[in-house]
Amino acid sequence: MSADVGNGQVGEIEEMLSAFIPTQRPVEPVTPETLAAAHRISRQWISSEVGTLPAGTPAHRRAICAMFSETFNPYRPSVIIWPELDADQLQRLKSLPIWDIAVQTEGRAQLHFAAYANSLEDADMRTTILLNAWEENRHKQVLSKLVEAYGIKLLEEPPYKPPRDVEWAFLVTGYSECIDSFFAFGLFDLARRSGFFPTELVETFEPVIQEECRHILLFANWLAWHRANLPWWRRLFFELRVAAVWIHIGWLRARMAWTMSPAGKTDTPDPNFTLHGAKSVTPIDLGFRDLVALCLTENDRRFAGYDSRLVRPTAIPSLFRFMLGISKIWMRPKR
Repeated sequence: MSADVGNGQVGEIEEMLSAFIPTQRPVEPVTPETLAAAHRISRQWISSEVGTLPAGTPAHRRAICAMFSETFNPYRPSVIIWPELDADQLQRLKSLPIWDIAVQTEGRAQLHFAAYANSLEDADMRTTILLNAWEENRHKQVLSKLVEAYGIKLLEEPPYKPPRDVEWAFLVTGYSECIDSFFAFGLFDLARRSGFFPTELVETFEPVIQEECRHILLFANWLAWHRANLPWWRRLFFELRVAAVWIHIGWLRARMAWTMSPAGKTDTPDPNFTLHGAKSVTPIDLGFRDLVALCLTENDRRFAGYDSRLVRPTAIPSLFRFMLGISKIWMRPKR
């Protein structure tokens, strides 16, 4: 693919996103009550569908699309009021080694989701995943407004390339968000409780964190719906592709652990970069088991308000529950 062709495709996708109009709600004045109502709507939802929601059925598809549309939070990055920070708080914020990665991740995510949505024939699912892409773009806008407000210098963004294989890119991005969101839930709660940052700043990101919960709920249900509608021979190849995606993500995460350190980038691997992330947002000395337990608790809390008939993302929580169980046996005092 030539650079000109790639840039043209990215431009087309960006135009599609800019023309996309998300769920419209009656315009209300911004008050503490309307903000609380918007947050409540985004985290509590029960489908009007009667009975069970077997994966792959029309009822399941309708519930997936309705959940994502009806829980949409219409906040606007342009009207966010960023609180003033004292010198220590500002330095802590600037020292977090996440801003370049976060902005670029959202940039790629919006492109990958929009490209996959554009490939779908099902109009309702196409609109739903396009809304997901639109929200990823809004996350990028929030981050851009934050770094501008606090004078955080970013590296120049690399040119975003359209995916050659839209399903592969969608799977890699979706599963990666499942991993990132699991840890983000716990780290966000640590930041909320630590007092390292003003409450107003932490709460500004609450809608973004809950949207990530909705995003991976959508991905998990799309995955179940898609699998159920594949013939057995295509299902076999799809599962092989999912296995390859996990291997690819494992390689990407290992490379990230190699390049990240508490102080930024280094030439030596850092197997504890998740724990170092926790230490960046709280003065509490937290062990890995405690952090995982907190992430599991927050994961369950954030999904609790959604219809229990919808599929939940289970791979990452199940893996870490298993690890916690093994660690308890390993650390049990010997008699």
